[in-house]
Amino acid sequence: MTSTQVYQLFIKAEPEEVFRAIIDPAFTRRYFYGSAFSEPPLPGRPYLSALPDGSTAVDGTIEVFDPPHRLVQTWHVRYDPALEVEPPSRVEWTLVRAGEGLTRLRVVHGDLARSPLTAANVARGWDWVLGGLKTLLETGMPLPPVSEDVAEAAGAAPAAPAAPAVDITADWHRAQAVEINNAVWAQLDAVKVGTAGITGLVRGAYAAAYHWERARGATPANEARARYLIGKAWLASGRPDQALDYGNRTLAQCEEHGLGDFDLAYAHELRARGLTGLGRHTEAAQAWATARAIEIADPEDRAIVEADFADGPTT
Repeated sequence: MTSTQVYQLFIKAEPEEVFRAIIDPAFTRRYFYGSAFSEPPLPGRPYLSALPDGSTAVDGTIEVFDPPHRLVQTWHVRYDPALEVEPPSRVEWTLVRAGEGLTRLRVVHGDLARSPLTAANVARGWDWVLGGLKTLLETGMPLPPVSEDVAEAAGAAPAAPAAPAVDITADWHRAQAVEINNAVWAQLDAVKVGTAGITGLVRGAYAAAYHWERARGATPANEARARYLIGKAWLASGRPDQALDYGNRTLAQCEEHGLGDFDLAYAHELRARGLTGLGRHTEAAQAWATARAIEIADPEDRAIVEADFADGPTT
């Protein structure tokens, strides 16, 4: 799972024009799925991005407002119930004058590590939004309607979309899985610093796994991460034997489905911690070495993994 998405494009317009198109509802409604700031954005203040029917699409806080060079906003999705339960992410817009009448626009959508549904959704949508911004500024016209298959691939709405058949139960399970998953991780973090106890921790981890198994769009990676979370809950509860068992189960899931990168690294890390708790230090050292040797492609993911592994033995 990539925690940061980066987009860059060149627009034949001055930075002031591009920045105005990013914040002015008269522009944004023409390329941003009809959404726009409900009030002018101000630094340090909350904001709402509203849809034409008045409902909220996104909310958050304006962290940096430096026209026409930079805009940073937290990003909490409100247009989809399953995405709404995920924690906020962060969007940073950077504009640089790249030549006469030319702007380089860089958009970084980060802090997505614990918001997988949001990450998948915006990955489909940003290409359409930024393509629409560029087209509007350079031609004065919004993007025309596209065919349904192209629209679906781009995350854009087709001109006349048919009402999809929705598996309400599967969507509900996904929403529950995300909410419980985030709650268990928050409790684990609080247990680590001594501000929460372990009551309900293991039950919560099992509940998250139950819902992930029945969730819409669940993947083998979701199952691996659910097993890992159960193992972490057992470890925090003083049961290294159960932690090792779930470390082995997580590793088996990774091997069966070809999961690598941080999923595989964390499987070995969980095994190492369980083995350490059982006093099997030689095996634990081998598991730690294996965990650290796995290549993590994304730099932000790699930094998170290194921080999580920092308390393990280095030799």
